[in-house]
Amino acid sequence: MMISLTELNQMSQDEFVKTLGAVFEDTPAIAYHAWYERPFKNVAQLHQTMVDVVRTASQDAQIELIQAHPDLGSKAKMAMASVQEQAGAGLDRLTPEEYDRFLSLNQAYKNKFDFPFIIAVKNHTKDSILAAFEQRLQDSIETERNQALAEIFQIAKFRLDAIVSQ
Repeated sequence: MMISLTELNQMSQDEFVKTLGAVFEDTPAIAYHAWYERPFKNVAQLHQTMVDVVRTASQDAQIELIQAHPDLGSKAKMAMASVQEQAGAGLDRLTPEEYDRFLSLNQAYKNKFDFPFIIAVKNHTKDSILAAFEQRLQDSIETERNQALAEIFQIAKFRLDAIVSQ
């Protein structure tokens, strides 16, 4: 269900957090802090405000946000938005071999970086996700932390666009 920006700007903090709390996976505190910057002129400004909340958070808080995301292709419990996003890329219909490959790459990535591989799956196919996995496993931890946040920001943009109408 879409909500107008006007309605969003008029919400109490509790309503605002309830509406946008899942935009950043299991991290409603981002919506909580963004609420103070109302009114928003457009969805882009709302998104940037939420991104700024993350960017000004401590590195530990950023890592917690990254770690709140589910493994790709896993059967673990995850936010409904993640379920839908992964299904859109076909990750809910993996063959046993593909599932094993995702499981193996997820574990290798977590072993190296201590957080899950994150990619805005809406921009990808199973094959392009697997290729990105292979390439990004070669990166430094700093590069991957920054890339994970960039992917999270893109995911949040997609989610906001699905929730808030201009």
